[in-house]
Amino acid sequence: MENTRHMDFEIKRWSIFLILMLTYILVYFHRMAPGVVSKFLMADFNVSGAGLGSLAAIYFFVYAVMQIPSGVTADILGTRTAIVAGNLTAGLGSILFGLAADFEMACLGRFFVGLGVSVVFVSIMKNNSLWFSERVFGIMSGLTLLVGNLGSIFAAGPLSTVLDMMPWRVVFVGIGSLSLILAVAGFIMVRTRPEDAGFPGLIKGAGLVSQKQGPPWLKSLANVVRVKKVWPGFFVQFGMVGGLYAFMGLWGVPYLRDVFGISRAFAAHHITVMLASFACGSFFFGWISDRMGKRKPVMLTASILYAGSWLILIFLPWSPGMSGMALFGLMGFAGSGFVLTFACAKEVIHPLFSGMAVSVVNTGCFMGTALMQPLFGRVMDLTWTGALDGSARIYSAVDYQNGFYLMLAFAAIGVAGALNIHETHCKNVSQSRGAHPESSP
Repeated sequence: MENTRHMDFEIKRWSIFLILMLTYILVYFHRMAPGVVSKFLMADFNVSGAGLGSLAAIYFFVYAVMQIPSGVTADILGTRTAIVAGNLTAGLGSILFGLAADFEMACLGRFFVGLGVSVVFVSIMKNNSLWFSERVFGIMSGLTLLVGNLGSIFAAGPLSTVLDMMPWRVVFVGIGSLSLILAVAGFIMVRTRPEDAGFPGLIKGAGLVSQKQGPPWLKSLANVVRVKKVWPGFFVQFGMVGGLYAFMGLWGVPYLRDVFGISRAFAAHHITVMLASFACGSFFFGWISDRMGKRKPVMLTASILYAGSWLILIFLPWSPGMSGMALFGLMGFAGSGFVLTFACAKEVIHPLFSGMAVSVVNTGCFMGTALMQPLFGRVMDLTWTGALDGSARIYSAVDYQNGFYLMLAFAAIGVAGALNIHETHCKNVSQSRGAHPESSP
């Protein structure tokens, strides 16, 4: 009987994880797809580099603004409510984006996509903290990003191939329809806590925030925000991931196409290598950190390697092909070290408020990307010579080089954040001190 009960629990938690992962794959698809369809977007909506950057960045602006509310939602309403509502909103937004007749409607569709997907990651982290033991949280964080990044990979080389067979609009309408199906699946299958499915909880004191368990959520959020040990992770994500997402998700393919004259498909292959390395690195850094029992040295090493990859791209000779793919692979792999910021955030705060802590840190990633995407385009527009390919702008190597200096500066911010990370030794330091939910760790 006990073995049967254990098997039922394993089936339930991995079934929930599967639905969440399918949803997260679509989150990454929407995040990275604009880079491959950039030429179509510039031509269909007749926009400049800054305009294209703004269209892509709407997703990240909304995502950044919604991270704190997402953490509150995860801690109060739970994963099930967040996932169902998120899939419905993102699905309708993607369909609207695919059917957009003008730039304004495309922006509105992109807004709803960003709004819907903004609740997904924090909800998954909350789910992982409740359905899996603390000792594997780093690995589960890495596995989450590893699987989620399949969406990024689909949004690179495979999407480029699909665009040779069907219009970009059909792709986004199809993806939106899939999100609606996942909303239904989430309503049927997902449960926020093991207790909600009839199983005993794994972590004492964790669950959903209520008046009986702790202070009102606004006070709880204020307590989380005041914890200084949470904030270095914010700056790691702002610097490392802000620039990395902007490059992988928007400017990488145009850069290779414009400067080196290679095809969209070949350029997309470079980004595919970058994304695959990013995915594998996410799992690797989570695994090696849990195995070492340390967070800070692993994250610091990754941040330095990431900054070094930008120095190589800017100042050393390389070209598309083997050397280019090796460089892009290094950049993606090193950049994935940011995954440990989620574990660090969870481990310096009471488990009851882990969703809020993760959301504070995760805001840095999307705030950095939202700033970098249009800023990069704006810097290039300042020196653009007027070259066009149909209605799409063509930028020179000098234009891109100016933008890359911004990327390097952001990478330096990431290194500074990693230097100030609090070492938790992979344990919740608030619980080890017996902290009450109302107290700041």
